[in-house]
Amino acid sequence: MSVLYLVRHGQAGTRENYDSLSDLGRRQARLLGEYFREQGIRFAAAYSGSLERQVATAAEVLPDSEIAVDAGWDEFDLSHVYSELAPRLADDDEQFRVQYEQMQRDIERSKGAHHAPVHRKWNDCDKKCVRAWVEGRYEYSGESWIRFVARIDEALGRVIAAAHDGNIAVFTSATPIGIAAAKTLEIADGRAMWLAAVMFNASFTTLRVHGDEVRLFTLNATPHISEAALRTFR
Repeated sequence: MSVLYLVRHGQAGTRENYDSLSDLGRRQARLLGEYFREQGIRFAAAYSGSLERQVATAAEVLPDSEIAVDAGWDEFDLSHVYSELAPRLADDDEQFRVQYEQMQRDIERSKGAHHAPVHRKWNDCDKKCVRAWVEGRYEYSGESWIRFVARIDEALGRVIAAAHDGNIAVFTSATPIGIAAAKTLEIADGRAMWLAAVMFNASFTTLRVHGDEVRLFTLNATPHISEAALRTFR
């Protein structure tokens, strides 16, 4: 039997530089590493997506371990989704247009401050844009939701096929974790995003693997973060 620890990256950077870790994100990751060591949780293998925030989280949590990079665990490209779908949504949905323009003003006013609310929460136009992508509502040149789900399934399959004994760490992002958890529950549609939406930064979700059977065991755990101020979603 193997136990997969799917770890979400720590708090990321601002919207203009999201693929990085904030100082708080690094602290969250270090706290997770300390928790694993205190609990005697060791890993037979460790994997990370190729994104900077994922690799940096892995380095903070397991500083002395070899981390195999597998881009199959990368998050979907929200900036690309926005670049192509936001203009279409703005034409079709006046409320979205107003919300999107307000978000752009808030980003400019923030002057890159990490603590600014615009960088630390999902707003309504984020949700509308991602929903349009998941539903395939508009033509899109990037990776589709269907292909993204398939990519995560393939990455999970590679880890399982490696047939490691003991614990395996995978450092990834919220949506891949949501998709992997949904798969164990035989949820194959956009409802995987509901699971992704609740993932704390630097949380871990565990899957137990026995042969071809994969079961969700824990979801979105943060026993290493006792202070509410250190618990973040974005």
